[in-house]
Formats: sequence, structure tokens, C-alpha cells
Amino acid sequence: MKYLVKSATVIDPQGKLHKQKVDILLEGGILKEIGTDLKVPDAIEISHPNLHVSRGWFDSSVSFGEPGLEERETLDNGLRTAGRSGFTAIALNAANLPVTDNKGAVSFLISKAKEHPVHLYPIGTLTRGLKGEDLAELYDMQQAGAIAFYDYKRSVRHPNLLKIALQYAQNFDALVMSYPQEDRIAGEGQVNEHKNSTYLGLKGIPALAEELQITRDLYILEYTGGKLHIPTISTAKSVDIIRQAKEKGLNVTCSVAIHHLFFNDDLLKEFNTNAKVLPPLRTEKDRQALLKGLEDGTIDMVTSDHTPIDIEHKKTEFDHALFGTIGLESAFGALRNLTSLEVSVQRLTAGRSRFNIPEISLEEGAPAELTFFDPDHEFTFDKSHILSTSGNSIFLNQKLRGRVLGIFSKGAYNPAGEF
Repeated sequence: MKYLVKSATVIDPQGKLHKQKVDILLEGGILKEIGTDLKVPDAIEISHPNLHVSRGWFDSSVSFGEPGLEERETLDNGLRTAGRSGFTAIALNAANLPVTDNKGAVSFLISKAKEHPVHLYPIGTLTRGLKGEDLAELYDMQQAGAIAFYDYKRSVRHPNLLKIALQYAQNFDALVMSYPQEDRIAGEGQVNEHKNSTYLGLKGIPALAEELQITRDLYILEYTGGKLHIPTISTAKSVDIIRQAKEKGLNVTCSVAIHHLFFNDDLLKEFNTNAKVLPPLRTEKDRQALLKGLEDGTIDMVTSDHTPIDIEHKKTEFDHALFGTIGLESAFGALRNLTSLEVSVQRLTAGRSRFNIPEISLEEGAPAELTFFDPDHEFTFDKSHILSTSGNSIFLNQKLRGRVLGIFSKGAYNPAGEF
């Protein structure tokens, strides 16, 4: 089937066509021809008054629920949500029951998603059963299709376990992820330890808990070598520590969740459980430092950190509510409020090579995996914009900017409204 993209402005900071307005002929899942005023009578036209196109977006931290927690999100509906939100590929956390800690579980996820336009790449657990005691079947899971290894939102408590994991993973070029929190300092904290936690009477999680864990992990990485990714950092000092590690030449990357860029812990004054996230929302000083780290490249990628939680575990007392917010649907609109279009797209398309996923490009003859959007559409995010089974969005009633129009993936165009 042929598709003709008409008068689309290319946003591709690394490519030759950046900011150019072009026509693109897509045929057989390939970028067949790129030019101006192309005429292909038998092609399906893709057009919009303010059409922009980029490489397909990738989200490095997404959770659904299936298998086992389908009431939060099924794989099918989760992938539909990702596609409608502009993502052509996602890395799926092991946030399900049973957890993804063996090759059979990895194969199940890949098989279940293979017919969907959005590419699903499983992240296997680092330890068996998320228990933090013994390494899971890392090599077998990688051979089955796992792209990284991570005990989702659980820190690696034993330093020797992380040391062994980094050493072992080098044998097959695997990426190890370590959640940045020292649990014995975080304790039973619910929010950031600061004046607001005192004002609200809630137990706090000190910034120290994150920064100490990152420092420990980087010392181990310096000793072992290997590849380390630190997901969803949240403090100013974490940015500085990682910046210094990169300057030393350590092979480390990191991500930030979009809600940590958008909000600070003042939002908690309303006791909104949708704002109960992990890591917790930090101070305005931390938020500004994260934005600076995003701009200067210390922070490698932005994630929605999409975490659907069913109503029974969110609409309850703050102390008892589970951590997490959905974020796929609001990711682009929120990010456009914070930084330039070029930086927004660059951080949403980064991470593929780091996660051992094939890179994509906007060149003739390349496989077509594209995201279409209008970067200037302004709207107030409300329940009508939520496709997720769970409605726990921290962005409800926020003014956002940018509208996803559709994706082209696996040889077909999928308008956002048809997912």
C-alpha cells in the first residue's frame, strides 16, 4: 500500500531534513521518496494544516498490568494508548504477575503484541521474582527478546549483586538498570522530605536516599565496567553526580519522568493521590535542575513512566494509595510546555541504541517508523483525553500544548483517532 505525506515539516535534529517542509512517499513500509510537490494518484494522502513529522517516538519506561493485573491495563489497550500518544515503540517494565523473569514470560509478551502497530520490547527483571536475592535468567531472556534488566521501582539493595550483574551482563552486551533509592533511608516515606512534608504531616523520602544510591552504583560501575541506566532521577544533586560521572567517561545514562519536569511538591497540598509518584515530586530547585540537565544532555531521555493504578488503590487515603501516574497520553503536550520543539522530539526519540533497539532514520530507502503531530495545538487535558483503563493522571486539568495526529509503523498509517 502507498501513502503520500503532504507538506510535512520534518523535526529531526540529527538528520539532513531538519525543519524542511517535504512530501514523503511511503510504500511497502519503506521511505520510498522524499521531495516536494510529489504526485502519486493511487496513494492514500496524509495531510493536516500544521503537519509535522519525526522519527517514531520511544518510551523507555511503560507499565501495563497484563498478565495478572489486567484491571489496571491490558496489553492491547496499553499499546493502543501508546500509539494514540505518538509512540511507535515502548519498553515494557516487569510490572505484572507473574513477573517477567524468564524467557517464557518474555516470549509471551512479544507474541501477544506482534500484530499491533506499536513495537513492544520487554524489560526482564534483574532478580528472580523481584526478590533482590539471585540474578534472573538474564542471557536466556535476552535471547528471547528482552532489551534490559530492571527490578521495576525496586532498588538493588545488595551492592555485590549489582557488581555481579554488571560483570555478567558484559558477556552479551546487556543493559543493567538500577532504581535510584536507598530503601533504608527512604523508609516508609510517602512524599519528598521538605517543608511540604512537614506541613502536610506526611512521612518524607529524603533526596539523600536517591543521591546516595546513585553514588554507590556509579562507584560499582567504575569498578566493573559495563552499561548502566538509571531511570527516573528526580533531584538536582543527582543531575550533578551523573554529569560528573559522564565527564569521567563512565558508561551511564539516565532518564527523567515528564511529571518531575512539570510539577514540584507544592502540588501535594491538595492531597491528590494522583500526585503520589515514585520518586516523589521534589522542590522547585530540583525541577529547574532537571530541566537544565535535559537541555544540556546530562539527562538522556524523557519517559512518561506510565503506571496505571486501578481506582481501588488510588481513590483512598494518601498513606494507603499506591505510587504512580499514567502519562503516555499527556507526555508530548506536557513536554512542549517546557522546552523547545527540537529538544522535545530529540528526548522522545532517544534511547533506542542504548536499549539495543534498531535505530531509525528519515532517509530514502530506510524503514518507515514515523510520528505525526501538530506542535502548536493548545488544550486542557481532561478525562476525554484518557484512553488508559486506569484514570490516575497527574495532568488532569492542566493546560498542554501539542497534538498527536498518528503514527506510521509496521507498514501502515494509524491515525490517532482510530486506535
